[in-house]
Amino acid sequence: MTEVRDNVVPHARVRSLREAIRKVRMAEIERTDVVVDLQESERARLEMLSEELQDVFREVPEDDDQFSFHIVGGSQPRLWIDMTSHVLMARDKQTYRFVKDTRMGRVVLLESANLDDMADCITEYIAERIIEKDLFLEGDWLMRRLRGKDPDKARAMEALAQHKKEQGGPAASFWKGMFLFVLGLLVGAAALVAYAWFIVPGGV
Repeated sequence: MTEVRDNVVPHARVRSLREAIRKVRMAEIERTDVVVDLQESERARLEMLSEELQDVFREVPEDDDQFSFHIVGGSQPRLWIDMTSHVLMARDKQTYRFVKDTRMGRVVLLESANLDDMADCITEYIAERIIEKDLFLEGDWLMRRLRGKDPDKARAMEALAQHKKEQGGPAASFWKGMFLFVLGLLVGAAALVAYAWFIVPGGV
């Protein structure tokens, strides 16, 4: 005989229509990879990623124009995040690759076939860029305020920043020291020759 407990709540299975639609669409894309042009399947995957980030894109301040958030077609479709970073598909056409162009070359920020992991990484990147811009604007505001209240201090801070930039770190200081050392040797040698020529009888 089965005992029935009134206080026990039957386990309810949680279903998500959004997750179901995503699975169906992903399965459809994987099937079409074989029969349609690969560029179309790459674009379809990038569109899925873009849709996953729509809420994040909408939360970006309207006056922040550093982001682009659009897909560009061509031989290899790309989802652009800002002027220097974008997402494209790797050679297997199923792995997302988030890259950024820097002065040192192109770097891969994340490479993953997991849609959620890539969306999380891009979200964090956008947040970091927004904070960096806010800090830059705050520093610029502080410098303008110092110019108004204490011009001498503001000029000193600017001169210090410019000096650090020109120095270029320990390596630059080392070569500057070497240059001064060699210059001192040359000046000393020239002084000895001049002394011998004009002071010592008979010259050199």
